Amino acid sequence: MSRRGLLIGGAAVAGAAGYAGRDALVRWCYRAAGLERPRTDGVLDHAGAEWVAASSANWRWADRPADYTVDRVVVHVVQGSYGDALRVFRDPLHQAAAHYVVRKDGHVAQTVRELDVAFHSGNRRFNERSVGIEHEGYVDRPGDFTDAMYRASATLTAGICARYGIPADRAHIVAHSEVPGTDHTDPGPHWDWGRYLRLVRAARAAAAS
Repeated sequence: MSRRGLLIGGAAVAGAAGYAGRDALVRWCYRAAGLERPRTDGVLDHAGAEWVAASSANWRWADRPADYTVDRVVVHVVQGSYGDALRVFRDPLHQAAAHYVVRKDGHVAQTVRELDVAFHSGNRRFNERSVGIEHEGYVDRPGDFTDAMYRASATLTAGICARYGIPADRAHIVAHSEVPGTDHTDPGPHWDWGRYLRLVRAARAAAAS
């Protein structure tokens, strides 16, 4: 049976037990059928990133893109420092984490595997289909968005787009504020979308050449 078949079957059996019960059942089915991909703590999806694991309370197990299509990248701003983001992502009471955090100097941390669903957008269905990237800084301080940050984040996003066949455009690389149902405003009016998308496309072209 395919992963998709197991997912649908697991969802039907889980019924009123809810999504958490379904996730546990589907994971058991994957393991029993020998379909679960091997996992190693600290393995990175983005070369050069630092692994800083988020609390398991802030994301849930998945096997993307086998079980959920990944077709969005969500751009966030921390409203704080790089260290603040990592601290709250490690806190099981925070109930949120993005897959990545980008520091002002361009350093990147990965906190959740792209295989898995990070609780970053405030919308379950959007979380299932997206990769979330946090950026150090504040929405009302344009100086926080440095050239090093833009370039590192663009390279990260270009790699994500290449892995999942995501178009490098504003329909698929979106602001947290554009996620349905959110009350967040990030990345805010000072995030330079034109510049960012040019850098994403350039990074993708360079990687493909």
